[in-house]
Amino acid sequence: MMKKSQSFLPFKNKLFYGIGGLGYSSLGQTIGSFLMFFCTSIMGLSGTLVGIAIGIASLWDGISDPLVGHISDRSKNGPFGKRLKFMIVAIFCIGICNVLLWSMPKSSQSFMFLWLLLFLLLLETANTFWSTPFSALALDMAPDYNEQSKIQSYKTAFNIIGMILPSVLVFFIMPSVSLGVNAAKASQGGFILLAVINSILVVFFGLITIFGNLKRVRNNVTYNEQNFDKPKLKKLMSGYFEIFKHSGFACIIAGYSIAQIASSFLTSVGMHLFTYCYHFSTAQISLLLILLFVGAIISQPFWVYLSKRVDKKGALISALSLLLLGIGLTLISFLFRQYVPIELLFYFVIFCIIICGFGLGAMQSLPISMYADVVTLEQYKTGENKSGVYLGYYSFTYNLSNSISLLIIGVLLDAIKFNPSEPIQALSVQTGLGTIVFCGCSIALAASILIFSRYKIKRADVLKAQLKLAEKEKNK
Repeated sequence: MMKKSQSFLPFKNKLFYGIGGLGYSSLGQTIGSFLMFFCTSIMGLSGTLVGIAIGIASLWDGISDPLVGHISDRSKNGPFGKRLKFMIVAIFCIGICNVLLWSMPKSSQSFMFLWLLLFLLLLETANTFWSTPFSALALDMAPDYNEQSKIQSYKTAFNIIGMILPSVLVFFIMPSVSLGVNAAKASQGGFILLAVINSILVVFFGLITIFGNLKRVRNNVTYNEQNFDKPKLKKLMSGYFEIFKHSGFACIIAGYSIAQIASSFLTSVGMHLFTYCYHFSTAQISLLLILLFVGAIISQPFWVYLSKRVDKKGALISALSLLLLGIGLTLISFLFRQYVPIELLFYFVIFCIIICGFGLGAMQSLPISMYADVVTLEQYKTGENKSGVYLGYYSFTYNLSNSISLLIIGVLLDAIKFNPSEPIQALSVQTGLGTIVFCGCSIALAASILIFSRYKIKRADVLKAQLKLAEKEKNK
């Protein structure tokens, strides 16, 4: 817990913290966007086997989050605090495992499957030892209500830059792969080069976060010593279900996870939609994706400002409503796409995408900031700092919802008989793609708004708890 007098977090510490997510985000986006294509089209591995390996790794990632959070919370304080010592080991493990993952030798189906599964599991484990302590570190350094919003906005901005990077890198390294066509022109070497770049980024920016905030952690962050007990999965998972009895935790976890389903539909099927329904060029689609993320980045100061004026709940519901508006306007362009010149249609879609990006920006930063507030209130009530395990629960639900949404998307694409080998899709397939994107996003966003509207924690509640915690720390 940080002392009251040190609750303000300097700009350099916010910057050093946020930048650590850049390489990690780029690596994650690369795996999410290209691993399936790489394994099936380049290496010739069965799509079913790839799906099984990714599914097992995703499940382990979700389970390991609360385990690592518990270990991080209960570990002994030292020169690197509770979090940084895990993070510094994790970044090097991530870098090595990532390169080995893409260096899969061409061999039998069983051998390649085992290679993929092994290094996905190792990579996900290393990812967890970085991401869970990394998220908890923000709560340690900036427990203040407003400072938490600010530090999460820095993290979000760099995360979004990282999400843009893979598309830019692939354009220069393997331009023929940008839309998944001409696979024969792609080579494993190009993907290995992409992996090496991502690994370097993870280590480089990770070290900046660790050593840039080391002095701050040593001098201004103190922890209540907690006895280390061996984490038991059964106990941790029972704790996971227990937190849903707390309305604050339940609203944020459920609302954020469902909102992420909308994000998955927009980003995963949006590429198909613009390629096969709007017939935009590679350059046009790349620009749309970049503008989506740029909109999210430039929106961060606005959402921080609005959260001060109308509280975080009001700002988040406004953002989700704005995102829903952008989806609705894009639907209009979809319905009239055959009657409008493609140049005019493209400029209208740009306008819609910027609106979506602006709303998306708050979804990336405000829920985790609100979650930090609930963790603070819980610490005030119980006297225990369990931010790591609570963030593990948060990440577990996100991973679970993301896996489910991707499974639904895959089933729906098969159901509408989408065939990536056909450059011109049947009108029924185009209608199906539009239905998947617009219905999926709209239903998820509407449900998320409804859930977040039940969130009852006010700014005054959090500020009171922070003041009491600061007084308790001062009197020690």
